Amino acid sequence: RIMFGTHFYNEGIRRLTIGFGQLFNNIIVQTKSSTGAIDKRMKIPLAYAPKEKFLVRLDQQADLQADREFAIALPRMGFELTGLSYDPARKINKMNKFKVVKTDDTTKKVLNYNYTPVPYNIDLQLYLFTATAEDGLQIVEQILPYFQPDYTVTVNMIPNLDIKRDIPIVLGNINYEDSYDGEFTNRRAVIYTINFTAKTYLFGPMNNQGV
Repeated sequence: RIMFGTHFYNEGIRRLTIGFGQLFNNIIVQTKSSTGAIDKRMKIPLAYAPKEKFLVRLDQQADLQADREFAIALPRMGFELTGLSYDPARKINKMNKFKVVKTDDTTKKVLNYNYTPVPYNIDLQLYLFTATAEDGLQIVEQILPYFQPDYTVTVNMIPNLDIKRDIPIVLGNINYEDSYDGEFTNRRAVIYTINFTAKTYLFGPMNNQGV
């Protein structure tokens, strides 16, 4: 059987990455007055981007007194996929099949099938950028209690075969950095980097045959 050269794209990694981002798409930070009344509520912007991109933008506008047309609004969040690795501990019989019978355009019954997927661990990082320590703590406390140490999301891996998988997203280590350094006019950035591992599966090309 020819393995390489046949194009296929199941979008499994893409769907997982989108699902991961949606977990953190509704984080709210609010400030209160001395009386306890809520002064301001803000939904934290979330973007898929490397951490270095945010850091470069922050470094370029460190002077709070500078006359600039725009600045990065803090707090802000970003995430990205950082690595993939094969997970032999979850390997199962590779000859098993997922099957579904469908009708093609000629009303002929066709058996679509796919072989057992390959287990992979996907490394993802979530970045939190805040101007104050209090905002950072608000965001972190809205995330960590849901991971003990994992949170499961359901991903539609192969829509044509109605294959859905429950993917555990495991919380790893958390790194904290406070970049406050120098004059009071310099911008302060509190940065949290939270590492996650998604235990997913990658499917090969879909096959079909007559019933």
